[in-house]
Amino acid sequence: MVLNYKAIIKLIGIIFTVMAGLMFPSLLCSYIYNEADAVNAFWFTIIPMLVIGSIITLTVKANFKSLRIRDGFAMATLCWTLSSALGAFPFVISGYIPNYIDAFFETVSGFTTTGCSILTNVELLPNGLLFWRSFTHWIGGMGILIFAIALMPALGINGQRITIADSAGPSIGIITLQISHSLQILYLIYIGITFIEFLLLIFGGMRPFDAMINTFGSLGTGGFTNYNTGIAHYDSLYFEIVIAISMFLAGINFTLYYYVLRERWKIFFSDSELRYYLLIIFTAILLITLNLWFSNYYDSIGKSLRYSFFQSISIVTTTGFTTANYDLWPTFSKMILFILMFFGGCSSSTSGGIKIVRALVLFKYLKKSISVRLHPRAIVSIKINERPVSADTISAVINFVFLYIGVFFAGTLLLSLDNFDLITTASAVATCLGNVGPGFNLVGPELNYSFFSDFSTLLLSFVMLVGRLELFTMILLFTRQFWNPDR
Repeated sequence: MVLNYKAIIKLIGIIFTVMAGLMFPSLLCSYIYNEADAVNAFWFTIIPMLVIGSIITLTVKANFKSLRIRDGFAMATLCWTLSSALGAFPFVISGYIPNYIDAFFETVSGFTTTGCSILTNVELLPNGLLFWRSFTHWIGGMGILIFAIALMPALGINGQRITIADSAGPSIGIITLQISHSLQILYLIYIGITFIEFLLLIFGGMRPFDAMINTFGSLGTGGFTNYNTGIAHYDSLYFEIVIAISMFLAGINFTLYYYVLRERWKIFFSDSELRYYLLIIFTAILLITLNLWFSNYYDSIGKSLRYSFFQSISIVTTTGFTTANYDLWPTFSKMILFILMFFGGCSSSTSGGIKIVRALVLFKYLKKSISVRLHPRAIVSIKINERPVSADTISAVINFVFLYIGVFFAGTLLLSLDNFDLITTASAVATCLGNVGPGFNLVGPELNYSFFSDFSTLLLSFVMLVGRLELFTMILLFTRQFWNPDR
């Protein structure tokens, strides 16, 4: 048998049940604000899901201890896809997003922590649906931690493998203890940072509902807000600093925080990926600030620094929050942001993109190739955190980056069938693949994705899922080898 079908069917029942439970906070929010249409939409979604989920869960007997790698790929894909499919129903039933494909896109964007939207006026949605829309970011952020920490290292295809197998990185100390124990610690950290940001935003005068929405968006590195102008709506330097710091923290490898709790600061600050993460952010802020200032786009270097600081962190962490319409910035600044969309944050963070650690390995591999050409007899090893990186890991990184670029070009080619301009088309695929959100031109920070055809909307939904699931996880399901183990 190719897959453990009983376990997969059982998982479907679990997803139905869990999704129903996750909608209750949004239902409560709808009751608080007396939103009858949203209340009805949630009840008409929750009750059938609870019934179906309970029946499947109680009747299907499955052994989850005998799972194989194929099962892991299938289950990870199923979790994100089915959760998005079910999570779209409140939008459709309420009538606020009547087209199911559009609602599916919106929910995929939420769970994958992408943040792009088909809504032309988000402020028309009732608070209950706004809460659910942003809550999917926070759930997706927690989900990707499970995926990155527990499943992907076992499958050997994530950047986290570098820290586990080939270095003295922080993940060794946690993962080798017990997966479930390490996840509990990470969840406590995730919830703790969420609570702190929420309180800081309220302390600055933000409404509790707004504070919750923006906290979900920044910690999940998603980017959904409840205002059409995003974070620019508040025009508050204090809010921008709090949210930027939260995005920055969410873009760090969460397993590093374990050592912060144990006061092992040396391990935290000596991490190679973290140092390059800081370097990339600092360089981007510096270059964009100088470009904006010398181009006289803003009337002071202070304003240039303020907006470049927030947007650089927002894009590199793949959050997608905006405080300015960067699509009107000079071309050089936009090019820096476009490059950041591909980099992404650190491995085992809630960020998307290629990840800093992969870019670091690739850079060191190219550096090694140049050295070997100049000195053919030299023995040069690639090291991360002072430990050699294996040839298998280097190969996996190169394969991933090659596939990432391949998916980007293939997606851009297919999306071009809608016949929009090249910058709109390419940036839409880049932001969906990297789980960033806003792009350039017609998908810029003040616009949306509502103009795409149903085919393109489904295509971009697929691209978001592929990017969030680290490419191979989902793409392998479409290969012969996956379904024919004897080949």
